[in-house]
Amino acid sequence: MKKRSNPTVTRRDFVKASVGIAAAGFAMPRAFGAGVHTSVNDTVRVGLIGCGGRGRGAAINAMEASPNTRIVAFADVFPERINEAKQHVTGFDPSRATVDEEHCYSGFDAFKQLIDESDADYVILATPPHFRPMHFEAAIHAGKHVFTEKPVASDAAGIRTMLAAAEEAERKKLSVVAGTQRRHEACYQQLYEQVQEGAIGEITGGRCWWNQGGLWVVEKDPSWSNMEWMLRNWLYFTWTSGDHIVEQHVHNLDVCNWFIGSHPTKCMALAGRQVRTEPKYGNIFDHFAVEYEYPDGVIVASQCRQIDGCAGRVAESIRGSEGWTWSASGQAQLQGESGWRFAGENPNPYVVEHQDLIASITGSGKYWNEARQVAESTLTAIMGRMSAYTGQEVTWQQALDSKEDLAPETYDWVDVEIPSVAVPGRTPLV
Repeated sequence: MKKRSNPTVTRRDFVKASVGIAAAGFAMPRAFGAGVHTSVNDTVRVGLIGCGGRGRGAAINAMEASPNTRIVAFADVFPERINEAKQHVTGFDPSRATVDEEHCYSGFDAFKQLIDESDADYVILATPPHFRPMHFEAAIHAGKHVFTEKPVASDAAGIRTMLAAAEEAERKKLSVVAGTQRRHEACYQQLYEQVQEGAIGEITGGRCWWNQGGLWVVEKDPSWSNMEWMLRNWLYFTWTSGDHIVEQHVHNLDVCNWFIGSHPTKCMALAGRQVRTEPKYGNIFDHFAVEYEYPDGVIVASQCRQIDGCAGRVAESIRGSEGWTWSASGQAQLQGESGWRFAGENPNPYVVEHQDLIASITGSGKYWNEARQVAESTLTAIMGRMSAYTGQEVTWQQALDSKEDLAPETYDWVDVEIPSVAVPGRTPLV
């Protein structure tokens, strides 16, 4: 397994190194590219960057999507995660997932090594969200197609990187699919078509929820530096995850943006940290309620919560002048003149999104580049968090232009400062 010494680096160093990859890279991987048809027997090579649970799941989904996909490289900051991923994918199909040690990379610069040295046609980006903009930028500069998990950033600085790289991907005709899998789910797609055809009339508003109990937490081992602990416990730090409004609720906000056909123009939020107050829960909040205003005065009421013992709901509802929709995983219906309810086959969207990406790469299906839309949905969530943390109304342009940059001073195994908890009315909007 290749491992480097991880010298102290900054976000700027990462970006400079990513640009350097472009000079040594190539415009398109092998024979693949949008509009280039290849044999159905051609192997599609996949590199996994981020070997935690979601990364391992995405690698399996890629293998389920086509018998011609093969996992060819792994990268993660933690070497043991790579070993776990190797066991996971070889257990699914060893004939398509035998990765030699030369193509296993660990450390903070592991992503650069995989992108630069492997022959992957597309890379899966499944690290904590903070790192995705620099990983995405490096992949696009090097001519790689991308499957990126959501969200795609934790702050506005990352979003601006994503949007610039999204334009480069468009120019190069590189295929990009995001982990907002509802856009690839049959029940959602058919519901969207109903709405587009006027089944609920003119859209006037909406509601969306991701309310659930708590998730896993990793308490600090005395032998770990602050950096190691924050990366292992990444859900609970705003800089790594974006907070749960960004990390989870982005799914529901993405559906609202999709159906409404726009991102919001401004928002105002109420939120706090009432139950999860122990240090092990980092500096994120445990509940949010946001009012988003879209063009033409369309209002969406958003809720997300991670508190045990409370009512749960993960769904979306879009209201129109002549009816309304209800959607959740595997479910879609509308009340209107037609009274439509989805009742067809609903293939696993986590697999379908990789099938769509592979078809786009090989030219056997339509071209997909979801980078801009997932960046906009991520910024929708970020602006809600910004409003909640500061207590201020936040416009889309304020969020996009924000000088907030949550990156730590260095990426190294040191005791970087643990971020403080935001206080509405006191934390400034920057």
